[in-house]
Amino acid sequence: MLPSKYLVENYKALIEYADIQSGFFNSLYIAVSVTVLSGYFSALTAYGLYMYRFKANKALFSVILIFMMVPAQLSLIGFVSLMIQYGMFNSHIPLIIPAIASIGTVFFLRQYASATVNKEIIESARIDGANELIIFHKIGIPLMMPGIATMSIFTFIGSWNNYLSARVLLVSENKFTLPMTIANLRTVGEQGVFWRQYQGAVYLGFAFSIVPIIIIFIFASKYLIESIAAGAVKG
Repeated sequence: MLPSKYLVENYKALIEYADIQSGFFNSLYIAVSVTVLSGYFSALTAYGLYMYRFKANKALFSVILIFMMVPAQLSLIGFVSLMIQYGMFNSHIPLIIPAIASIGTVFFLRQYASATVNKEIIESARIDGANELIIFHKIGIPLMMPGIATMSIFTFIGSWNNYLSARVLLVSENKFTLPMTIANLRTVGEQGVFWRQYQGAVYLGFAFSIVPIIIIFIFASKYLIESIAAGAVKG
């Protein structure tokens, strides 16, 4: 668990041949944005599917289930073409905006809402004069918070480690995410520029990339446990 005597040497090689700081903040910006957008709008969608009964409700939920079975890689080429047409190629926007429609998160939170959100409480709030958005923010989100926190952990990890979409969409080095930066570092090493040092530098880069995931998991897990306990007391 203790660092070796080559830590300083590996760190110097790392910062010399890779812009780790830029990659780190790009990944952090994208991962945080995706986590916040996915958590909020997926919860809003799941709440709407559970609370409101309309003709296409079941059909829409079935469509969500069908699209969950389609691998995301199949739509990648079409998605890239669409981003080029919209002028969003080589931008962080295509890595953030699709998170608003997170099918897996909507499905999970829809099922979670059906088990935790009591419709009688919602009806009581409506009788008291609260509008739908206030009910969602004051009642719906607190009741669904353990589920939102759970999915936020996986969303952050998935976005932080996302390599394929970023590799296809980004071409400017100053916009590279941390996985892309580390991958480029390995390419430099394989070309023999610093063959004796690159292996340690690459693994040091991996270590840096894991730290935020560990921190998020620790804090989110603690918050998740507290939310479950609070929900149990309220129930």
